[in-house]
Amino acid sequence: MKKFSLLFSAVLLCAQVKAQDSLAIRKMYDEALVNGQCYDNLRYLCKNIGQRISGSANAQKAVDWSKKLMDGYGFDKVYLQEVMVPHWVRGAKEEAAIIDGKTRIPVPIVALGMSIATPKEGITANVIEVKSIKELEGLGENVVKGKIVFFNRAFDPRFIETGMAYGTAGDQRFMGPAVAAKLGAAGVIVRSLTEIIDDYPHTGATLAAPGSKMIPAAAISTKAANKLSTMLKLRKFPAAKFYFKQNCELLPDVKSYNVIGEITGSENPNKFIIVGGHLDSWDLAEGAHDDGTGVMQSVEVLRIFKAVGYKPKNSVRAVFFMNEENGHKGGSKYAELAAQNKEQHIAAIETDEGGFTPRGFSFADVSKDFIKKVNDNFKSILEPYDVDKLTIGGAGTDIEPMKETLPGVVLIGFRPDSQRYFDLHHTAKDVFENVNKRELELGAAGMAAFIYLIDQHGL
Repeated sequence: MKKFSLLFSAVLLCAQVKAQDSLAIRKMYDEALVNGQCYDNLRYLCKNIGQRISGSANAQKAVDWSKKLMDGYGFDKVYLQEVMVPHWVRGAKEEAAIIDGKTRIPVPIVALGMSIATPKEGITANVIEVKSIKELEGLGENVVKGKIVFFNRAFDPRFIETGMAYGTAGDQRFMGPAVAAKLGAAGVIVRSLTEIIDDYPHTGATLAAPGSKMIPAAAISTKAANKLSTMLKLRKFPAAKFYFKQNCELLPDVKSYNVIGEITGSENPNKFIIVGGHLDSWDLAEGAHDDGTGVMQSVEVLRIFKAVGYKPKNSVRAVFFMNEENGHKGGSKYAELAAQNKEQHIAAIETDEGGFTPRGFSFADVSKDFIKKVNDNFKSILEPYDVDKLTIGGAGTDIEPMKETLPGVVLIGFRPDSQRYFDLHHTAKDVFENVNKRELELGAAGMAAFIYLIDQHGL
């Protein structure tokens, strides 16, 4: 009888806790959907500041405004974290054309981030089309030298999660130009990393080892890539050639900042749950989905907590990382200083996949048993809000350095619906008008709910 009584008490207590959690989360969703401020904040960031490439005057404007925004919300701590970042500038608009005899067919391109400029007159050369780095290496220097290498591996449409397609196609942009340079290529053009077929080229960073040879590298729109590839298949080359000109430059590193706001924990002030995105963006548009939505959702989580009167047990931080796009310096600096300060991080959530309809969260470097427990504990309470997909997966570039410096931290990625993200990613289309207000607010509420559950019950 005593055993039954204890069991009944435990079940009753569990039901009471779940009811309290449900009520608290409902209040957070109501606050986000009725009084939400992340959409208006995003409008200001996009329309009054605009593109925010690291090292630029606009990046500094974004830092100053973000700190003022957090100060205005009355968080317990608001501060800047100094970090040196690359300063790459695009320069005058790029030019490109397929040259077919006496005919010039203009095509849209954009320089890849961290690339060098072409000579002032541009580059004109024959083209070699390849689908992979391995294929390029197999051709050898004798074939590649003096040519423009055209990486033309398309997104694989079979992936349901489009980030997987981006991951499997991305090496041609990240590493392809460096490999082509070693083989003596004159330049590189890369098919834009997207499934959509249009005339908007997608920029993004390319990598080279310090001190290694660099060559001009640009992204070509998918329509233009198809046109060029068709001409190659029709054996129009080598009679036809490709021309491109770009004016980018890498200047000395400059001082910038991560922006951090905190609600200090009522029980464990030196234990932290963080939520963040990156404040910098590429320079082609306003950086709305990448990653204006992420930083505005992150600060909205803390605003929601204050608005509903929730006092977290552990300290909760919103972190606006600087320089995710072309250097990852902000994330590395945060992890370094957190370790120096002996801060214990429970969990770090990154939102850097756009402000689309929320689906759930993915956990990096965890076991199946861990995921089962997380689902057992949290899935049913998140299910009414359609943010209950809790899976093993990636987390985020900015928080990844923490796994080396902060033992025990659980790295988590916020996962919205992925189907439209790479239509806009790193393009001139990434503007405020392409963000849906309700989807953005639902994402902020979902993260607030999930952080509340972690704060109350741990992982």
